[in-house]
Amino acid sequence: MSAKKVKKPIQGSRRDGTDAVSQLRKSDRTRQSILDGALEFLWTHPFRDLTIKELMLIAGISRSAFYQYFSDVHELMEALLRSLEEDIFVVASRWLEGEGDPVRLLEETMSGLVSVCYKRGPILRAVADAAPMDERLEKSWKAFLQDFDDAVTARIEQHQAAGLIKPFEARPVAIALNRMDAYLLIHQFGRRPRGNRESVKDAILRLWISTLYGEEKVATSASGRRAKRTKTSSSKNS
Repeated sequence: MSAKKVKKPIQGSRRDGTDAVSQLRKSDRTRQSILDGALEFLWTHPFRDLTIKELMLIAGISRSAFYQYFSDVHELMEALLRSLEEDIFVVASRWLEGEGDPVRLLEETMSGLVSVCYKRGPILRAVADAAPMDERLEKSWKAFLQDFDDAVTARIEQHQAAGLIKPFEARPVAIALNRMDAYLLIHQFGRRPRGNRESVKDAILRLWISTLYGEEKVATSASGRRAKRTKTSSSKNS
C-alpha cells in the first residue's frame, strides 16, 4: 500500500500571501519528520511498540498531520522500506548496471550498501523481526528481498554469458548472497552500538568476490583496499 497522496497546492500566491511552493515544501518536511521520527524510535524499540502517539511526541506533529500522509503505522513502515530499497538500488546500480572491472564495481556497490544500512539498519531489523507475525510486513519483506534476488540473478547470468563468472545455477546463489547480506547488516547495524563498517564491508566483499569471481580475486581486491586505506591515512596525517 502506498502513502496517501497529498493534494498539490495551486501554484502562485495564496490569499494569505503564502507562496504555494513554500507550502508544498513544508508538507514534504512534515512527512520527512514523521519518517525520521519512526527511524529514531526503531533504533531502540521493535515495530510492535510503534504507535502514532509515540510518533507525535518524537516528531512534534499532531495526529491529524500523521493521517495526511499515512493511514496507519504499517503504511509508514512500508514507506520506510520502499525508500531504503530505492537508496540501495541507487548504490547497487554500479555493479548491477556498470561497465568495466566487475570486482571494482562490486567494491563500490558494497561500500555504498554498507553506508546506507549503517544509517538506516533499524528499518531492516524492524521489518524482518515483525514479518513472521505480521502478514502485511511479511508481504513487504518478501517483495523487498525478491526484488534484489531478481536483480542479482540477472546480473550473474549476464556475467556468465560474458565469461566473467563460471557456469552455475544463478538464482540460488543470488538468494544465498542476498540473505547473507541482509542478516549480517541487521546484526551489525540494526541497533546501537553498531558494528564496524570496514569489517562488515570486507566480510561481504570476500564472500561475494570468492563466490562469483574466484578466490584469487579476493587477495587482489583486499590488497587494493589496504593500499587505498594506507594512502588515505597518510594524506590525513600529512
